[in-house]
Amino acid sequence: MTERRRTVTSAVPSEVLAELDLAQLRDYRHKLEAEEDRASYWRRLVHARLDLLAAESRSDHPLTLDELVRVLGDTGTGQSRQALVAVHAADPLPELPELARMWATDVDPHDPEQVEDAVSRLTEAEAQLTEYRRALHQRIDEATAELIVRYRENPAAALAAIPD
Repeated sequence: MTERRRTVTSAVPSEVLAELDLAQLRDYRHKLEAEEDRASYWRRLVHARLDLLAAESRSDHPLTLDELVRVLGDTGTGQSRQALVAVHAADPLPELPELARMWATDVDPHDPEQVEDAVSRLTEAEAQLTEYRRALHQRIDEATAELIVRYRENPAAALAAIPD
């Protein structure tokens, strides 16, 4: 028997989330979204570190401010990187040992072995963060679907989410 995939339009209640009352379910979803913001923030930092390593290794001098702006601002598609995040740089790193080690490690951009090692570790960290975000998105989708099921059953319950 194939398992039926839940979608946001599914009217099938979640067995996993059934024990949560509506306020707990909203809080759970909010916490998942905050964690996803945090993981996304660190993923963007990993990408920036990779871009800096690449730019520094191609340069024969320390990067100028203009070069830094170009490296960190460009996405390669001509669009600039912009994101609204609720995460601050002082927030702790996710539980990924590579991230803590990467930020404490100096890399000589002209030493190919150091750069290769750093890129390898950052690529692994990025993969872990991507997988973590994927799992968070699945849980957020499940919580959202459960909220929709409950609001369909009791539309007035949605009013409780509107601030006074």
